[in-house]
Amino acid sequence: MAFYISIYVLVFTSFVISGIEATLLLGQPDVSCFFIFGDSLFDNGNNNNHNTTSKANYPPYGIDFPHGPTGRFTNGRTIADILAEFLGFENYIPPFAIAKEEEVIKGVNYASGAAGILDESGKNLGDRLPLNKQLQNHQTTISRLETLLPNKTSVKEHLNKCLYIVGIGNNDYLNNYFTPEFFPTSKLYTPHQYAQVLIQQYSQQLNRIYELGARKVAVFGLGPIGCTPASIKVYGRNGIKCVEFMNDAVQLFNEKLKSLVDEFNAKFHDAKFTYINIFNILSAAPAALGLRILNQPCCIDSTTKGHCTPNLLPCPIRILNVFWDTLHPSEVSNLFAAKRAYNSILPSDAYPLNIHHLAMY
Repeated sequence: MAFYISIYVLVFTSFVISGIEATLLLGQPDVSCFFIFGDSLFDNGNNNNHNTTSKANYPPYGIDFPHGPTGRFTNGRTIADILAEFLGFENYIPPFAIAKEEEVIKGVNYASGAAGILDESGKNLGDRLPLNKQLQNHQTTISRLETLLPNKTSVKEHLNKCLYIVGIGNNDYLNNYFTPEFFPTSKLYTPHQYAQVLIQQYSQQLNRIYELGARKVAVFGLGPIGCTPASIKVYGRNGIKCVEFMNDAVQLFNEKLKSLVDEFNAKFHDAKFTYINIFNILSAAPAALGLRILNQPCCIDSTTKGHCTPNLLPCPIRILNVFWDTLHPSEVSNLFAAKRAYNSILPSDAYPLNIHHLAMY
């Protein structure tokens, strides 16, 4: 049995590596920098020194990452890390918390575990950097760039050439709307109304990103949060694979977000926005990759909101798991999602452009 497992791992790894090399051989888009906004799916260390239960700077997080535990909420690379590789960056984009002066020219990662579109989302977990705070931090970065580049005009020109990705909203559901013991929103709004509340706020925030110089923006929709082990543990009954009322709610948000992308593209003729349908992509991952463990975490669940118990060994064959902990995808899922977001030709994955074409815009 061990022999067959080893062969499977070897074949799968070879497939993944060859897929990456094939992507890179297509030629890299010329983006001068890469800015990342979002939540724990993109966070690479901004929460490490915060007073929060939403942090991942301890083993077994990072067990498959070259630098070990860094604050990434997975066993290896995040989607943002893999996209940085595809885009041709020599190093991963540093977190705002520790980015050095010369590093910010190539980009900054502002993402924060438990962060939301709404400032209040995730406060039940402790300190975090909501999207509004991430935008403030981006303004600080721009001020730093003004000391590194010749003048404000050169800063603007530099920022116009950069790629921006934004992936946020999960905590507005998981740690707000579907956490009635802490938040009243599910009593105040229907799912349709709440999706509209989020989109109204998000529209202002994305508009602000544009005002600060962004001209190439990829916004990630929300994934199937009802299929996470954490959601199934709370709401699952009779062996169901997903909690459909949760997935239905985030799909209402996703539909509005896709429409917002159309609105922005019609409004801003000097910019291009694109929508990444991460719900569709991640839903396709198990069948496409042959992942067999669909709703069980790879690491041993702790008592603190679904994160890994510190220092306990995770499952040995991690390429079989969709999820790393009870909330976050494994690296193999992240790789699949990043590849589809970057080079898929299907509008059901990336609309109206994939990230490769957006970067060349």
